[in-house]
Parts: sequence; structure tokens; C-alpha cells
Amino acid sequence: MCGIAGIVRAPGEAPSRESLEAMGGALAHRGPDEATLAFYGRAGFSFRRLSIIDVAGGAQPIDNEDGRCHVVLNGEIYNHLELRAELEAHGHRFRTHCDVETVVHGYEEWGDAVARRLRGMFAFALWDESRQRLLLARDRLGKKPLVYHEANGEIAFASELRALLRAPGVPREADVAAIHEYLTYQYVPHPRTAFAGVAKLPPAHLLVFEDGRSRIERYWSLSFRPPLAIDETEAASEVRRLLRDAVKVRLMSEVPLGAFLSGGLDSSAVVALMAEFHRVKTFSIGFEEDVFDERPFAALVARRYGTEHHEFVVRPDATEVLPRLVEHYGEPFADSSALPTWYLARLTRQHVTVALDGDGGDELFAGYDRYRALAAYRLMARLPAGRGLAHAIANRAAGIGLPARARRLLAAASSTPEESYARTVSVFAPEETRALYTPEMIARTKGVDPYDGLRRAFAASDAADLLGRTLHVDTLTYLPDDLLVKVDIATMAHGLEARSPLLDHPLVEFAARLPSRLKLRGSCGKRVLRRAAADLLPAPILRRRKAGFGVPIGRWFRGELRGYLEDVLLSMAARSRGFFDPAAVRALVRSHVAGLRDRSAQLWALLMLELWCRRFLDAPD
Repeated sequence: MCGIAGIVRAPGEAPSRESLEAMGGALAHRGPDEATLAFYGRAGFSFRRLSIIDVAGGAQPIDNEDGRCHVVLNGEIYNHLELRAELEAHGHRFRTHCDVETVVHGYEEWGDAVARRLRGMFAFALWDESRQRLLLARDRLGKKPLVYHEANGEIAFASELRALLRAPGVPREADVAAIHEYLTYQYVPHPRTAFAGVAKLPPAHLLVFEDGRSRIERYWSLSFRPPLAIDETEAASEVRRLLRDAVKVRLMSEVPLGAFLSGGLDSSAVVALMAEFHRVKTFSIGFEEDVFDERPFAALVARRYGTEHHEFVVRPDATEVLPRLVEHYGEPFADSSALPTWYLARLTRQHVTVALDGDGGDELFAGYDRYRALAAYRLMARLPAGRGLAHAIANRAAGIGLPARARRLLAAASSTPEESYARTVSVFAPEETRALYTPEMIARTKGVDPYDGLRRAFAASDAADLLGRTLHVDTLTYLPDDLLVKVDIATMAHGLEARSPLLDHPLVEFAARLPSRLKLRGSCGKRVLRRAAADLLPAPILRRRKAGFGVPIGRWFRGELRGYLEDVLLSMAARSRGFFDPAAVRALVRSHVAGLRDRSAQLWALLMLELWCRRFLDAPD
């Protein structure tokens, strides 16, 4: 695990040592154990290492036998021993025991197809000196990030935006279209970033840069076909086998290892399977508000498996943590669960260097409430005048103060499936952003439809039914752009590696082809996963509905954080940006503080945007 960065200049030019040092310095938290600079003519790499595998001999970059190919990689390759044996049988000679060395020899043997042979999480850069060719690649699900800027026949790349911004010529201008999408989803969807001219390499894609130009291509696609003809017992048995294997391969480490334990089904199943191999150290975060506190459920699992269990209670401390969140995420990011994830990572790093988590279970096996809402949508749409009835109910709900999520679900039921999903996951619906924007912002976002990306994802899915298509869309959008970003940045900010067994691609591919009835039946989501873990977990864990990593920001904004919120959002600096009508923002704040409507998610999004503007637009390094 590490942070990587690099620059490829035009022929005859060499990267600046100062620039690469600055980029590497901005990634020091990702790799506190070792720093390396490497220069290969017009290409240069900066590498920061967190030592986990081959601690003594795994320094990067790693070269091939003749020293013409060089690789730096952020992540872990879990099948490196099998690949090593295959490559050695083909005559390749290894100098280290590091998993990363399989990539450079694999490139010699298989070319760009090496990415398809890797099982793990990774973002890597490989410089082929003989061909003057750069290959960038990102893992299938998007666990490890990679951002880049290309201009004038040159390219710079890095693990994080804050490092890329230190490369020469990278602009610090806000991308207004990206801001518009951010306000819709609470994150900036790939391939955009919040900075104009800076992009994210999409998951499961390669970028090849040669002759001063780049091309991007997909090397893997998730398919939901053909559906498996399988009963629940057989499916649960195979899910158990695949998940156990995914946990086992993620236990490879030469440093202390533990697990996040929320008390939900996913992380609890991971801990139960880890306990088959050794005693587990587990870590949980809670809140003083009982409705948000999952620690009692985590404690049930910890007691059952005799884990060495650690807990931490989150209290609002905006001035201490929010600027640090903004600094590390590098662009506006409004998933409020980043806050407890940050504290959880900090607690965990005090005891271990690697932590397994339960990420991915909801997207694979239909765990979110919105999937049940879609089932209700299907039912209502079949009824005579069903959509019209839903539309009337939604209009009435807007006037009686129902919570935002309930109003959104009702409104969604009166539209198409794609529109239904988009509105369900929106922080601000299109009509809400228009009401908030200044005339200038309305003009600047004209023609930008933030739902276009979701529509394309729905159209690209080969799933047979609406639930399958929605799971597929979440895997292509929400998972890599929100959930995995949240965990990667929060953990790596503390030099902690997070591993996600449920996102092992053989398990993901198997789950995709399972019939929807094995994932969601009635109000029961994750049906087959519950069956797979039935003998592993206490009954209260198996009976729980999805709780989410909730944060009591609604109460905080009416209490401890009210002054901070108003000072930031109603400041002269915020008013002068030209994004929002000050009166509309003030009305939003007052509506929430007075308890008229829960505007907490929207206010959090506006708060994180303004803090980002202050850090990256107003006060560059």
C-alpha cells in the first residue's frame, strides 16, 4: 500500500525533482515508511510506501530483468504467488518477494492484459522505457484512486488530488458542471473532478500514454448474465465459500491486522470468518445518541468470537476535523459518514496497520432501503392509474412536512425507473438546485443534466430486471465514487490499509448472476447472505435491517454546530462566489434550525463545498 505520483514530459524534457518531491510529500500519510524518487529520461515517479508485504525487500519502483520496464503500485495483489509460479515457469526471474513484482513481469508476458490477471485492489503506473510508453491501470471496482492531468503532450498523475495539484501546470479552477453534479449526489462522479481539466481514471480501465496522446479503454465489465439456475441453499453455500476464500487471501500481511466491526451483517460475517484463522482485533465507532449507536450490536459479535475489541464515541468537533477532511479528500465530498470513518481509522491505526471491512455487501445483495422502495415502485406502476396516484400523493406530501427521504420516494414512484432511482439518491433535486442558484450559476450549468450519467449506466446494464439494473448502477457509480473514496481517503490519511473481502471480484461476479429473489424478497434484503451466515452470527444481527453509518448532523446543526454552520454558509466569502442566492441559503438554514424540515444532508453538502473553496481556491499552497 502506498501513494504514487508521476510526470511524463515531452521528448527531450525531464521532470523536475522539486515537483516530484512536492507531489510525494503530499502523499506522505499514505506511505510513512519510505520515500523514493526515480527518473527515467522524460518520465519520473514519486513513491511513498506503507510496508505490509516483503517489508525488507519490497521497495518501489520495481524493474524487470533488463531494467527497461518500471512499475509503482498502490494496493495489494492477492494472487501474486500463483502469478509468480506461472511467470517463473515462463522463464521470468524475480528479485523480491513483493506482490508488485508480478505486475512488471506480467506486463512483459501478457502486455496490457496483465490488469485482467490481477486479483486485488490496485492503481499502478508502468513506464516502458524501450517504447516510451506509460500504462496506468485501476482495479475492477475502483478501490484504489488515480487522478491525472494531460496537456501539451505531457501527463501528470497521482493517488490523490492534493498531490496532483503540486505538478506544474495543473489548474485550480472549479469545474462548474462537477459542482452541479456534486450537489446532486454528494460526490463528484467520475471521470470528472472538482477541478477543470483534471480527471479520474475510471475503475476497470487502462490509460495508455504515448506519442504525446492518451487513450482509455475498459478491460473488465461486470455482467449479470446468464442468470444462474440455482436454489437458495446452493447459492448460500457458494457465497459462504467465496467469502471465506476472499477473507483468507486478505489475511496475508507481515504487520498487525484487524477488522472494522459495525454490528451489521456484512462486517460481522467478515469478522466471523476471520476468527476461523486467528484471534481478531475489532474496532467500532458509536455516538451518544442511541438511534445512531451500533456499538451494542458490535459487542454481541465481539463477545461471540472473543475478539480484542476497541470502541470510540464520536462527538462534534468541527474546527478540529472538518478542515482535515476537506484537505485529504481534495474535492467536495458530502457523505457525512466520512466523519465517523475518519475517527474509526484513527482509532484502528493505533493498534494495527491493516483492517478488513464489510464494504460492498449492500450493492451485491440489495441491502439499501432504496431497493425496497423500487420494489414498491414496481408494484404501484402495475396498478391502474398507479403513477398518477403516486404523483398526487407526492404533491400532497410536499405541503405537510414529511421528511425529505419520504417525499423523494413518493415523488420517485410517479416517474420512470431511472428517474425514480436518481431522485431517490439525490441530495438536491434539479428543481431545488435551480431555486438555490444565482442567475449566473443557472446560466453556467445550462445544458448540464446531472442524471445523464445514471441514465447511461442503466442503459449499459445487462441485468434482466429493475433490481438487477439498479444494483449494477450502484456498482458502477455510488460504490467507486462515494463508498470506496470515503474509506480509502479516511484510512490512508492515517496510514491504515483497508481491505474489502465482499468486493473480491470472483464473489462480485457470482453475486451479479444470482436471481433477484435471492437478494431481496419482501422487506428482507441480503437474503442469501443472511442464509450464508446463519450459523455464524447472533440472531439479533441476522434480524437487523440495514442501519447505515448514520451521523446525527441534523441535531448538531441545531445545537453544537449551529454557530459554525451559519458563520461559514452565511459569510461574505460564501456570498461572493456567485454560486448561490444568499437569501435562499439563509432560508435553508432557518428551515432546518427551526425544525420545519430536515435539511441536514443539503446543509452538509453546502458546508463541505464552501470549506473546499476556501482551502483549494482561496488559499492554494
